[in-house]
Amino acid sequence: MEKFISNSIEDTKAFGKKIAKELNKGDVIILNGDLGAGKTALVTGVASYWQKENEVASPTFTIVNEIVLTDDLSLFHFDVYRLEDEDEFYAIGGEEYFEKGITFMEWGDTIKNALPKEYLEIKIDKDLDKENYRVFNLIPHGDYYKKLIERI
Repeated sequence: MEKFISNSIEDTKAFGKKIAKELNKGDVIILNGDLGAGKTALVTGVASYWQKENEVASPTFTIVNEIVLTDDLSLFHFDVYRLEDEDEFYAIGGEEYFEKGITFMEWGDTIKNALPKEYLEIKIDKDLDKENYRVFNLIPHGDYYKKLIERI
């Protein structure tokens, strides 16, 4: 699947849960889209796969939230919108999270040069005429993520 169309928050969360089934420690997913596009709703759906949906909150002011999924797996939910550049990301040790768990990063294009060589980008487009309509475009960066989206 290279594209998913959502008509509701429930669709978006269900899509997140579907993605979660294919994720492993070390996976990095970058979420790009306007405010209100559904980035945090998608992460909520991912967390719901592990029954942790109530632990998801937008990390706008904290930069990163950790959600412990299992004894040996965490989800790191970043919002790097407020960072000026990659240097600020490195200053908080951001790149160290990539191998520690599953990373979802909102506004990841802000620090493009700090991203790992391979990652999955999900670009979310809204339709101004349809309030809840979203198009999720899955853009693999690397062979691993090409194979991952084939499984979704």
